[in-house]
Amino acid sequence: MQQSATATTCHGGVIGLHHPSPPPSCYFSFPPICRHQYGRKHNWKPISTGIVVKKQCRLSVRSNAKAAKEWDVEPYEASQNYYLEEQDVVTFLDPPKELIPLDPSSYNPAYYLWKKIDDIPEERRYNLLSLLNPRLVSRAWEVAGSRYEDPKLAKKSASAFLSGVDCAGKLELWRFRTSGAPLQVAWINNCQKVIFGCTDGKTYGRLIGGNPLSRIIKSSSPLYFSVRQVNEVLSTEEPCDLAYEFGDGLLNLPEYPQEFPKPAKHPWPLDDQVYIYIRHVGPGMVVGQAWQEGKALEQVPKKLCSEILMVKDYSSLP
Repeated sequence: MQQSATATTCHGGVIGLHHPSPPPSCYFSFPPICRHQYGRKHNWKPISTGIVVKKQCRLSVRSNAKAAKEWDVEPYEASQNYYLEEQDVVTFLDPPKELIPLDPSSYNPAYYLWKKIDDIPEERRYNLLSLLNPRLVSRAWEVAGSRYEDPKLAKKSASAFLSGVDCAGKLELWRFRTSGAPLQVAWINNCQKVIFGCTDGKTYGRLIGGNPLSRIIKSSSPLYFSVRQVNEVLSTEEPCDLAYEFGDGLLNLPEYPQEFPKPAKHPWPLDDQVYIYIRHVGPGMVVGQAWQEGKALEQVPKKLCSEILMVKDYSSLP
């Protein structure tokens, strides 16, 4: 039985007879290393290779503009081919007035949001990248702040890679979406990140672009970062779970995935003490704030872009 998407349901089910639309066309094909199963050990060796982009790969400005425009519209206007579990998350973050509890102190909104995300099958969570516009992503950051009021909930993590567990020789791929980034790094509005563990017991990551032009740029500036366990955003003193520290980019990595280039100096502004502070929101989903804190002592920290939605990619799992 076909139904239309609404914002009032809180029950699981399917809207329409079609499967969810495939990921937007602006995502590029994964590099060979990302096609391996995440649980498999890799024999990594430090190599220095660039990312080769075929001549026929061209940046489609029109398709990127269309994707950006679709993300800015109200969530229900973007597509009708979504399941009720995904719509439940949207409804919770942007509820009609009659659904707002009379006593907000009677429940923990972060727990409820975590449960709603957990209800979405892993292979469908990427739909939230399209359904949650910048305003709702900011709202998710606010809601996740109430996690720290519950000691049990505060210990939960969106991924083992982000909880300090030793994951040497393994990696995860995440999709990454935000808005309002400076022109010099506008490609981060729609990109991907790879998180991987090394034999030194530390976790690192790398941003990967979503179009051929950005991949060419980052073949010489691969944009590695370190994953640090921190408790608060330096600029606002708000609680958080961890941070991605970009530094100058010249990381001394003991090893890194095959086909990845060696670390190189970051371009501006990512070399100006940039941190992305992370809050766990639900299984396979985090929200971040990027801050350019600056090297100069007199420099006033500023947000690099809007809140960032990151969703783990499960498409390479068997």
